[in-house]
Amino acid sequence: MTSPGIAVSVDRVVKRYGSVTALHGVSLDIRENEFFTLLGPSGCGKTTLLRAIAGFEDVTEGHIRLKGKDLVDQPPFKRPVNTVFQQYALFPHMSVTENVMFGLLRKGWNRQEAERRVRDVLELVQLSDFAARKPGQLSGGQQQRVALARALAPRPEVLLLDEPLSALDLKLRQAVRMELKAIQRETGIAFIFVTHDQEEALTMSDRIAVMSSGHVQQVGPPREIYEAPINRFVADFIGETNLLDVTVESVNNGMAKVLLPGNRSFECPAAAVDARGPGHLSVRPERISICAEAAGDLIATVTGHTYLGTDNQLHVKLVDGEVMSIRLQNTESTLLPKAGDVIGLNLEADAARLLAD
Repeated sequence: MTSPGIAVSVDRVVKRYGSVTALHGVSLDIRENEFFTLLGPSGCGKTTLLRAIAGFEDVTEGHIRLKGKDLVDQPPFKRPVNTVFQQYALFPHMSVTENVMFGLLRKGWNRQEAERRVRDVLELVQLSDFAARKPGQLSGGQQQRVALARALAPRPEVLLLDEPLSALDLKLRQAVRMELKAIQRETGIAFIFVTHDQEEALTMSDRIAVMSSGHVQQVGPPREIYEAPINRFVADFIGETNLLDVTVESVNNGMAKVLLPGNRSFECPAAAVDARGPGHLSVRPERISICAEAAGDLIATVTGHTYLGTDNQLHVKLVDGEVMSIRLQNTESTLLPKAGDVIGLNLEADAARLLAD
């Protein structure tokens, strides 16, 4: 049974292609009215899972339920979901209105109701003034919104989006992200969004499932995924991080006591339940400050820096040879140490995290 408030329940889903297993017993609950993102590198299984929800892929084992109803034996055209693909597949000879209306008429809507619904969704995606244009007369962002309007027109219970922004340039992609999130809020249905772009996932999602090699590594809100990664894969895949080799002395009540490189003691939150001996500490570059050598949690030698516009990235080497990066805001008051300088580094205690593996 699916719990109330759950739009889609993925229950121990396995997908095999011959001897290759693309999904290893994946389980997820996606809530109603939630912008949920499947995030991971190419080949991690995120698109396979999306296609299984849509019905384009059969599952080898497990169940997929939509509001409690098992979808596994239902063909795609009978599932109350719709998909926006990477390639928008608009009919070039049809107007925007005709493209959006086409699916409604095929589903048996009468023309008057279809025309009213098309007007509503074009207004929702802010394309009412472009209703008579052909796709070739639209920008990439406008074509993306036509595809979105077409998918929303039949009133699906869940909308699936397979990297729909990947064909857009950076500035347009950033603008469309906010539009997409606003449309999701207004429609009040669950959006399941697939991407490999961490910034897209962090800026748009209510929750994120990070995937790797057919496994779900971690599920949580964007801030939790970024600030409290559970393992090395999540820490390293989401944004930039420094992974330090440490010696774990103890873990109690979610807090770890570790020895940093240079043998200074340090306490921080722990993803590991119980661990002793070698471990890995994750700390983001922007959560490290520089100080006098004697006052630092770590001692490092500056090897150089990179100008990034809004920030300066400082490159350093620790006493044990490990390399780290520190992000310093680019202001007039920021004084950058020179290559060869020996400095102290202070780690924000709540920002550093002992990983589970």
